[in-house]
Amino acid sequence: MALMNNRLVWAAVFIASAGLLGFGLYLQHVDHLDPCPLCILQRYAFIATGLVGLVAAVHNPRSVGQTVYAVTLIVFAGIGAAIAGWHVWLQYAPRRNVFECGPGLDYMLETFPLSKALPMIFKGSGDCANIDWSFLGLSIPGWSLVCFILLILGGLGFLTRVLRLPRHATS
Repeated sequence: MALMNNRLVWAAVFIASAGLLGFGLYLQHVDHLDPCPLCILQRYAFIATGLVGLVAAVHNPRSVGQTVYAVTLIVFAGIGAAIAGWHVWLQYAPRRNVFECGPGLDYMLETFPLSKALPMIFKGSGDCANIDWSFLGLSIPGWSLVCFILLILGGLGFLTRVLRLPRHATS
């Protein structure tokens, strides 16, 4: 029974990540809000967390596998939270700390080596600092940060659950 519950929770991680990506695509293609480079990196983090959830749900591992998937989820969601947190900071930072405009992510990655493109991406651009959409007072990266934190808490919940299970239940 516990393994089935784990499978459902991992499937929920996948569905939540897919839903967030779907909403981002809706905002892009229906509301015509083009994502900035930091938004795109957050999407990659949601793709990674969703894939972890999908693979874990299909695999349905025991304690060691649950631990590996939970740590992987925490890492990917932590990276996403760091990017979203930086993005939120750029939105509320004094404008003199943010570039007024910058090239798109595709251009940066095609034109510059990764070692030069990444610092440019994380400096942000005027697009990254704009707040074009909000709900309940939070911008898109603000909501992304909340979701990444919830995913991290879910991964930590898996870890504590696995670590508390008696050994005979996990074999």
